[in-house]
Amino acid sequence: MSDAHVTGTSVSGGFAPASGRPYPDGAEPVELVDEPIRLSHHDPDDGPRRSLFGSKRARWALAAALVVGLAGAGALGVAGWRVAQQRDTDLATPDRVAGLSRDDSERARSTADYLRSGFAAQIDLDSSFGTVYGDPADDRRPVLIFGGSALLWQPERDLDTLFGLMADETGEVAGISDVPAGRLGGTMKCGTTGGEGGDFAVCGWADHGSVVMAMFPGRPVSEAGGLLRTIREEIQTRP
Repeated sequence: MSDAHVTGTSVSGGFAPASGRPYPDGAEPVELVDEPIRLSHHDPDDGPRRSLFGSKRARWALAAALVVGLAGAGALGVAGWRVAQQRDTDLATPDRVAGLSRDDSERARSTADYLRSGFAAQIDLDSSFGTVYGDPADDRRPVLIFGGSALLWQPERDLDTLFGLMADETGEVAGISDVPAGRLGGTMKCGTTGGEGGDFAVCGWADHGSVVMAMFPGRPVSEAGGLLRTIREEIQTRP
């Protein structure tokens, strides 16, 4: 009967038991004991063992760094998803939108094309448009809208730049502030500028796939922002 489990004994003598041959010179027999073999050189009597991550303060610092890193990765993920969602945008100019009718007269087309070409010269667009919509209830309150589609990495910055360029055409746009952008997201802002008929609202929106400006003669900002939001939801589509 073999002894498969040997404890509390030692292999001693001048011969190795398995082979019957003498141990090499200077070799010592291996003592087999009940206690497990320790892989650490730490002596239990030397005091508490040092943690792999050092002190408690170091562990908290590491945890904080991991949280910040994960938050940053999450933010990049959200931003990437938003760009992918908004980048492919189509802008239409239907006959009627938000209760307004497209003005196809020569004078309106000439004005719209002037605004479109000036706009397109300032920003690299994949496509551009310019249109004048008339208000059937009051022909003194047309809406001049122009813009285009493009991949924009920083929509709000680009929109702010365009408000600055508008000042060269219409005079300073004052009181620029955020207004709700609606379900299509991005950023939307409105301000006020002056004209021959008095002050009127200038509004615009930008997202990762489009940027559009509009002028609202005869309308205050409080009305123009909501009207532009309605127009946008009717003319802008995404796949």
